[in-house]
Amino acid sequence: MNNPHVDVLIIGAGLSGIGAACHIKQNCKGKSIKILERRKAIGGTWDLFRYPGIRSDSDMFTLGYSFKPWKGEKVLANGQEIREYVTEAAKEHNVIKDIQFGLKVTAANWDSEANQWTVEGIVEETGEKQVFTSNFLLGCTGYYNYDKGYSPEFPGIKNFKGAVVHPQQWPENLDYSGKRVVVIGSGATAITLVPAMADTAGHVTMLQRSPTYIASIPSVDPVSVVLKKFMPDTWVYNIGRARNIGLQRMIFKLSKQRPQAIKRLLLGATRARMGKDFDMKHFTPSYNPWDQRLCVVPDGDLFKVLKKGKADIVTDHIDTFVENGIKLKSGQILEADIIITATGLDLQILGGLTATIDGTPVNVGEVMSYKGVMMSSIPNFAMVFGYTNASWTLKADLAAEFVCRVINHMDKHGYTRVVPNAEGVQADDTPMFDLEAGYMKRAADRLPKQGPAAPWTVVNNYLADRPVLKKGKIEDGVLEFAKAGSAAGKKSSGRKAQTKQSAKQAA
Repeated sequence: MNNPHVDVLIIGAGLSGIGAACHIKQNCKGKSIKILERRKAIGGTWDLFRYPGIRSDSDMFTLGYSFKPWKGEKVLANGQEIREYVTEAAKEHNVIKDIQFGLKVTAANWDSEANQWTVEGIVEETGEKQVFTSNFLLGCTGYYNYDKGYSPEFPGIKNFKGAVVHPQQWPENLDYSGKRVVVIGSGATAITLVPAMADTAGHVTMLQRSPTYIASIPSVDPVSVVLKKFMPDTWVYNIGRARNIGLQRMIFKLSKQRPQAIKRLLLGATRARMGKDFDMKHFTPSYNPWDQRLCVVPDGDLFKVLKKGKADIVTDHIDTFVENGIKLKSGQILEADIIITATGLDLQILGGLTATIDGTPVNVGEVMSYKGVMMSSIPNFAMVFGYTNASWTLKADLAAEFVCRVINHMDKHGYTRVVPNAEGVQADDTPMFDLEAGYMKRAADRLPKQGPAAPWTVVNNYLADRPVLKKGKIEDGVLEFAKAGSAAGKKSSGRKAQTKQSAKQAA
């Protein structure tokens, strides 16, 4: 089935996709859009994950959209609240009618003669193939595989007689009341699950191979509660947003400049929460703050259940699964009825679709990221990614606004194609997400790369990105524009830069 041609085709109706659609509605008047979403509801990550306690790991002043104030009181909102917020934004900007649910996108091809994308998808319920065309393609799929999370090959796992659950595929009716639960992991998911399950489960153990830095923050922002009494919601939101952007950046910068000082501060706060008799090895990572993402807990909920004895932490390595639990390298056996593998994500770009340019496959792991938004050698295309060291939406908002500026610039000058030209630029081996987390390292070869200098670097700094993406010059000598039928248009399909770049990498 062929569908009507649209100006902008968006893949994904999660936080990024809905945000991008709203920006286009606001800033690119008259542009037709279509959003292709594999799931049957809006929300993306926040519709997929349904494990107990699911919540944001960033404050809602910065995880919220720039154009829509978060009016709730919680600093860290739960999954349902975030879904409702994103759905409200979609309704307010009249984009729900533009979403096609239940469609898995399988392939996208850029046609240089027609100056358009042809995107194929499958309606998963019926197996029907559908084809879409667009002038511009916008990937808002996030960076992980929705079908499965990452689970190591645990030795002896088949010996375990209880249930093994990955949070990404949480069973709807999992009964853990009175059960012994072991949560494997130490990241945001694990530290959310432990306090959320502790009151119902018989006992919860968090088994970690290595600790994570964990900071406690208020569940409700006291300043905003006061300001709301005499200020409009928009003012309160913008004040809180500006403050938290500054705080996030300051903490990250200090973590890089004075890591030992920040380490002492974080561990001192944890010690104060847990008391002098607690073994701090369970909260003392081997790396410096912000080499991996810093985790936060509202009102110290994790610390509270640990102190009450409803949960505990074990830092050790797994030897093998046994019938009644897990045997550790130390010889200890953790008895369990349920084991939860909060072991991370399986990274996947563009939802796993096959991308081609004039039929020639594109290896996303070989292209370079232009301003963290567009990709070298791929015409009329952008991917919306958020920050790894701050709230996702801060960068997603800026990326969507930049795409709108590019589209409007093309309209103004009659251009039909734009591509970041990386000819003569040597890519390095640094992926665009330069974070030491295991799930990033495992997928480094699948991620777009960075170059030696701007605009091919990803700075992960909102204060630096904001003026560049909102006000920076569009025709910067790197973005290459062309009109339909022009000599330049016929000459450059975007493959030349990729071929030269790949050759240099191979050399």
